[in-house]
Amino acid sequence: MMGKMLNANEIYCGDCVELLKTSPGLPVRLIFADPPFNIGYKYDQYEDRQEYDEYVSWTEKWMRACREILLPDGSFYIAIGDDYAAEVRMIARKLDLHLRNWIIWHYTFGQQTKMKFARAHTHIFYFVADPKNFIFNDVPIRMPSARQMVYKDKRANPAGKIPDDVWRYSRVCGTFKEREGWHTCQMPLKLLARIIKASSNPGDLVMDPFSGSGTTALAAAILKRQYLAIDLSENYVAAAKERIEKTLNDESEDIDCGELIFVLAEKALTARGKKGIELKLDFEENETADAHR
Repeated sequence: MMGKMLNANEIYCGDCVELLKTSPGLPVRLIFADPPFNIGYKYDQYEDRQEYDEYVSWTEKWMRACREILLPDGSFYIAIGDDYAAEVRMIARKLDLHLRNWIIWHYTFGQQTKMKFARAHTHIFYFVADPKNFIFNDVPIRMPSARQMVYKDKRANPAGKIPDDVWRYSRVCGTFKEREGWHTCQMPLKLLARIIKASSNPGDLVMDPFSGSGTTALAAAILKRQYLAIDLSENYVAAAKERIEKTLNDESEDIDCGELIFVLAEKALTARGKKGIELKLDFEENETADAHR
C-alpha cells in the first residue's frame, strides 16, 4: 500500500488533485504531466475550454498537488502548448521548482494552416525539486553525434552525445502501428522512454496525473519502474489498463528512445560504409524529408 489509499502499478479514475491529497506520503521520483491545453480539444469527460483565470488557477492546483508528493531528489516534466507555457513557468517558480531545460518537442507532422506558419512543436518543461540533488542518467539516452557520423572526429565520445533540447519525435498519427484508436491525443512511447530512462532508476515510482492513453504507465512498466496514473475518464482508464496488460504479455523488455533521423543516419553509416562527406548529404536529405512528411 502506498500512502493512505493509492497503490503502485495502478491507474485510478478520478480528479488528480483530490486523489493525491489522500496520499501525501507517496515516494514519487518522477512526474510526467501532459494536461489539457485549454484549446477546445475533445476529451471523453473534460471540457477543454475554460476561462483564462479558471484554467490558470486549476493549473496551479494540480501542479501544487504534484509538487507536494515529489521526492526531494525528484524530477517533474510538463508538456504544454504555446498559449500557457509562460504561465506554467511562472507557477513552477512559485512552487520552488527549478528549471533544468525548456525542451521543444518538434513533432514533424505539423498542423495545416493558411494564414500563419504551421505549428509543429510542444513545450516540455524539465524541473527538479533540488538543483543540486537529482537523478540524470545520461548513458541510456546518448545518441550518435555529428562528430562521430559526419566529421569522424576522434574526440567524439564513442557512447554518443547527450540529446539537445530540441527533440524530433513524430506525433502518433492514425496510420502508425503504435496508435490506439480510442484516444486522440497520444504521446509517443519513445519520448516517454527518454524521460523515464534519464530521470529515474529501475524500481522508482513514476506518476502521471493525466494518464490519457496510458503511455507513461506503459513506458514505466516496460522499463522496470513502478507507475501510478490518474484520469477522469473511466473509459480511458479501462482501455489503458488493457493496453498495458497486452503489451507486457508480449514480453517487451526495453524501448529504443532514439530519434528517427539519427537512427537512419547510423544505419546508413553501418550499411553503406560511405565517407563522411557522403554521409552528411544523406543525413541532411533524411532530415529534410522527415520534416516535411
